[in-house]
Amino acid sequence: MKRENLWQRCLLLVIGLVIMAYGVAFSIQAGLGTSPISSLPYTLSCLLPLTVGTATIAMHCVLILLQIILLRRKYKPIQLLQLPIALLFGWLTDATLATIQFLKPSNYFQQWLFCLIGILLVGIGVSCEVNADVVPLAGEGFSLAVCQTFSLPFPYVKVGFDCSLVAISCVLGLLVQGKLLGVREGTIAAAIFVGLASKQVTKWMIKPLMKHLCPAFVKSADSTTKK
Repeated sequence: MKRENLWQRCLLLVIGLVIMAYGVAFSIQAGLGTSPISSLPYTLSCLLPLTVGTATIAMHCVLILLQIILLRRKYKPIQLLQLPIALLFGWLTDATLATIQFLKPSNYFQQWLFCLIGILLVGIGVSCEVNADVVPLAGEGFSLAVCQTFSLPFPYVKVGFDCSLVAISCVLGLLVQGKLLGVREGTIAAAIFVGLASKQVTKWMIKPLMKHLCPAFVKSADSTTKK
């Protein structure tokens, strides 16, 4: 973990988690299916006496454990910071859901409006998290561990990971309640557009902001990328 302008980047990470949590909350309120990374926690919250945030924390803990199993001696203790980040993100998910609980779409158009707001907010949150370059969320951490262990490219592993979460959610919902829970057309839209939204937000907002707040860090990151 780079130490340049650490407190600014930690602040950016926290802001990103708050925005991402609101994105998850809006996608849940939309009722058109959550984003792939939230599909399993949402399904578990429907099947078990757990909140979405608690289920999110539980999933992240399992992913952290899987990273340790995969990497073994190569696992860096600094990555254990994923645990407090997971606890914070889980708490934020429940808190943001509570703050917009009164917002309920009354028709299909409004459902899509909520879904698009959720996609945009998750994209902004992901952009903040990635560019903060502190510690990744457990989902990205697990994907990176798989890449490191099996020498696979990250984009393919990330897509496979997201698809696996959606598949597990579908199977659990169909087996227990005979229907899909939290997986609908909005899930497909999120899978397609969250990455695009994150890319554009990074280009037009986060990068200029980071250059203003953390010029030394951005210069270091750019030179590392060129190498």
